[in-house]
Amino acid sequence: MTRREAVKSLAIGTLAAATPTLGGSRRDDVARRVQSRSFPSVFQAWNKADNLADEPELVTAARHDLIFHAPEFFGLRWDGASRGLATRFRPETLEPAREKRRELLERNPNLVLLAEIRYRDAPASWLPQDHPWWRRKEGKVVPGWDEGRFLQLDFSNPEYRAHVASRARAAVETGVLDGVMLDWWGDDDDRLALAKAVRAAIGDDALLLANANDRTTPRTAPFLNGYFMECTRSRTAKDWEHIAATLSWAEANLREPRVNCLETWFHKSRQDLHLMRATTALALTHSNGYCLFSDPNPLPTPDHLHDWYAFWDKGLGKPKSPGRKRDDGSFLREFDRGFALYNPMGNREVTIELAEDLLSRATGKKGKTHSVPALDGDILLRSQGSGQ
Repeated sequence: MTRREAVKSLAIGTLAAATPTLGGSRRDDVARRVQSRSFPSVFQAWNKADNLADEPELVTAARHDLIFHAPEFFGLRWDGASRGLATRFRPETLEPAREKRRELLERNPNLVLLAEIRYRDAPASWLPQDHPWWRRKEGKVVPGWDEGRFLQLDFSNPEYRAHVASRARAAVETGVLDGVMLDWWGDDDDRLALAKAVRAAIGDDALLLANANDRTTPRTAPFLNGYFMECTRSRTAKDWEHIAATLSWAEANLREPRVNCLETWFHKSRQDLHLMRATTALALTHSNGYCLFSDPNPLPTPDHLHDWYAFWDKGLGKPKSPGRKRDDGSFLREFDRGFALYNPMGNREVTIELAEDLLSRATGKKGKTHSVPALDGDILLRSQGSGQ
């Protein structure tokens, strides 16, 4: 055995020892967690639910069914003088990070954990100032985005894309993560090449999530398990129609196990409860994915902070059938313990009459008949629907 083969063998052995399995396969284990969870299902995009001040942060985190964050959130630390050049993690951080994973999964056995691998932009300390992997225009490094302080990276460089892929592989091989997340996603040639490189590096069993916002990406779709739909536009009926169409497309075209994550932002405050319910109900009726309702990015606070809403507590169980569009323009889906109802913006208020008494999470009313305004949604529970 060569030294390279020995190192690879050791890495595979470490990964196998650290990763929970069912049927001996990482893919089986991840698929089991994705399929075993009950609904509604909420994800955490980097930052936390911060309205439960008396609850331990680990407990609040485990309320979510999927979390993506920088590797450091999970306890990992890149090993190298420059964070952006490292291709492995400090050995002493591996076991504490695995212990954090174990603690999270003890609280939520269906939780999925992903690490963001930066490829498009990073803080100025990420690489040496004169490094060729910074993206430059007329000799100057390009800013990351308008209100941010990050700088862009040159992922058109094949050498740099290979480096990003090696970092993704390193994250998966720790046994701490179920896969990786790539931000700022599109369907151009360079990102297609990056998707291929990352998928080859992490293998078929790990998850690959990408932030496509409200767009579809047919070229890179075969390599992705899900979209992070960071929907920056939700002011018009056309916006919501477009969001629904993209989510449906992603459910039909991305690879399994599928982990689509739909996020919208509040318009006036976190008390825009009709928007939270509409987002949740849209995810429930149009996908088997995850939802989030959070703060808008332009705020001076960290992005994606959010409240935890009682509307998100478990109760529906699993889907019994696909969602369907009703004659009144709303969307209804049956679950083990009730129904989800989504009424799009631009529609009129709808009234639904069912054959049994159901409890509305939106109104607290119990009965056979329930009304839902436009741009709103509801979860209607059978009497035993307060559990998982």
